[in-house]
Amino acid sequence: SGEAFNVGRFLEETSPYAWAGTGIGLCIGLSVLGAGWGILVTGSSILGGGVRSPRITTKNLISIIFCEVVAIYGVIIGIVYSAKLQHVPENLLYTPHNYYTGYAIFWGGITVGICNLLCGIAVGITGSTAAIADAADPNLFVKILIVEVFGSIMGLFGLIVGLLMVGAAGDFTAAASVSPHVL
Repeated sequence: SGEAFNVGRFLEETSPYAWAGTGIGLCIGLSVLGAGWGILVTGSSILGGGVRSPRITTKNLISIIFCEVVAIYGVIIGIVYSAKLQHVPENLLYTPHNYYTGYAIFWGGITVGICNLLCGIAVGITGSTAAIADAADPNLFVKILIVEVFGSIMGLFGLIVGLLMVGAAGDFTAAASVSPHVL
């Protein structure tokens, strides 16, 4: 026999700071993971294609820059989200307003992080294809670069959605009075 897991109790007893901090960490972490993955895929194809056609190495660095922008999106949103974190004493922290802020930052961070992870993978794959195609035929570079730009827009959409998700959430504030049922 075991104890049943009570989801509502877990959501109420977990600190809003923990939710917000986890969201900020996932936002930055997943964004950097997506950027690194994209750089790995693109960079290896640039190096491989550069053996056959050395002229592509400098031209295809734009794909690496697109991947780095994905990480920058995550860091920017992490900074914006962390500006909402204000010190509140433990006994005044557990209010509906602070829960809303913590949950909003958590889900906003997950949204931005996953969008940037997928964006980094998409940009990496299209950047890899651009490098290999450019090595075979220089006329294909601009055509594939347009597809890569559309893939990188996904990260920007994630950034915008993340800002909209947290826009209504205020900063962490202390409760006006302590009610005994909240403690």
